[in-house]
Amino acid sequence: MRLAAKRQPEMALQGFEVGEAEHLFCDGRQFEVVRLGRGKPIVLVPGLAGGWRLLAPLARRLSARSEVILIGLRGDRAPLAGAGGQTLGDYAHDLDMLIERLGLERPLVFGVSFGGAVALELATQYPARLGSLVVQGVEARFRTSLGSTIARSVLERFPLPSDNGFLNQFFNLLHGGRPEPGPLTDFVVERCWETDQGVMARRLQALESFDVSDRLWRIDVPTLILAGSRDVIVPVARQRALADAIPGARFEVIEGAGHIGFLTHRADVARHVHRLAHDRPRSPC
Repeated sequence: MRLAAKRQPEMALQGFEVGEAEHLFCDGRQFEVVRLGRGKPIVLVPGLAGGWRLLAPLARRLSARSEVILIGLRGDRAPLAGAGGQTLGDYAHDLDMLIERLGLERPLVFGVSFGGAVALELATQYPARLGSLVVQGVEARFRTSLGSTIARSVLERFPLPSDNGFLNQFFNLLHGGRPEPGPLTDFVVERCWETDQGVMARRLQALESFDVSDRLWRIDVPTLILAGSRDVIVPVARQRALADAIPGARFEVIEGAGHIGFLTHRADVARHVHRLAHDRPRSPC
């Protein structure tokens, strides 16, 4: 499946062939799943917006040494019209069912941003489902801010054009500063706007009650916390605190990366993930 056929010259970022998405039904919902590569399985869980397509460049790099499974979240396939009250636990339940349905035995689960919160919920609710854990751009609990409150209110109430230059400046924060104009910047904006804004609002609402700070002790698998040194959405100190609260967790800073370091610095991210994926498993107690 070509992610951006209309921009053929930008093959380095957008023209990844990742195979056809498989449509799976779980609990009455349809999910998109894409698998590529061979080796130890790595499940990638996408963030608030952009879906699995935003993770495709990282998936391609990881697939050189591993089997990569890109998972679509509820709402990615179709807007959740009229559906409210979802929690991060509901998203974790979806992920648990999909991993079982796909026949994956304790895979490495890697979640970014909102997907990182989903992965943490999975690891604390269903600790036997995964073999190792990687998260980037997340902390143990969501801190509601004036900015997040305004963002959810706007997304819920006002239809927004995808070419609104003022609003698209928000995406610059994801880079940790104003990025150079070009294919990468366009790629991020275009992929994020593919997510229905109502879905974004509901995910922000779900985040408002996210808190696993009192359950992190349940995580008993090799864990890696990755943080971009220029992440202004979830600062490095908060991500370091998450790592300190998980027994035995490893913490790594990606220098120069912002909140979407998994895309802008994917070679560094892939190196750290492969290191964890190919570590020898812990000996049974």
